[in-house]
Amino acid sequence: MKIFCWVCLVFVIISVGALAEEPQLSSARVVFQTNYGDIEFGFYPSVAPKTVDHIFKLVRLGCYNTNHFFRVDKGFVAQVADVAGGRSAPMNEEQRREAEKTIVGEFSDVKHVRGILSMGRFSDPDSAQSSFSMLLGDAPHLDGQYAIFGKVTKGDETLRKLEELPTRREGIFVMPTERITIHSSYYYDTEMESCEKERGILKRRLAASAVEVERQRMKCFP
Repeated sequence: MKIFCWVCLVFVIISVGALAEEPQLSSARVVFQTNYGDIEFGFYPSVAPKTVDHIFKLVRLGCYNTNHFFRVDKGFVAQVADVAGGRSAPMNEEQRREAEKTIVGEFSDVKHVRGILSMGRFSDPDSAQSSFSMLLGDAPHLDGQYAIFGKVTKGDETLRKLEELPTRREGIFVMPTERITIHSSYYYDTEMESCEKERGILKRRLAASAVEVERQRMKCFP
């Protein structure tokens, strides 16, 4: 009985520890608008600050617009192409300069599970540029090998649509037979959105108060 309780206690401690290690998302959100629906994601700046800064700058510059998902491997990954070669629209000089930068590999203890965002790279651990994967399942063999920088916050139904599309295999890659285009992208701040909502409520209350004050004034001072 003592052994059973001890095992249970160890399991609880490990579980609580695992939960405690889940990184905190920043308030920034990015939305990719694809021909199969929207996908929203957030960032882990405490896990991969340089990667987050780089990807968010690419988004702000509009680099992912007209890009595409070149790889969709059901239960594994949906991978966004490098913007330098994946866009259908030409890039300006500022976009190209940022897109061609390589980012140091910020590897961490965060696990590769469904919804996680993980940078693509070549054999050089510091060769990541703009391609990244959205995990479609658990992939523990990637842990500690690829830089995790965020996770999908909305749009899992879109990812499931992508998983059902017809594919073809080219070497190690499973690729969709039709282009999955990121038509456009935008970003917003969840904290600012909350402030806007509260500001709207306050404005309505002030307006209602003004109406009540005027009503009382007309009643008492005709």
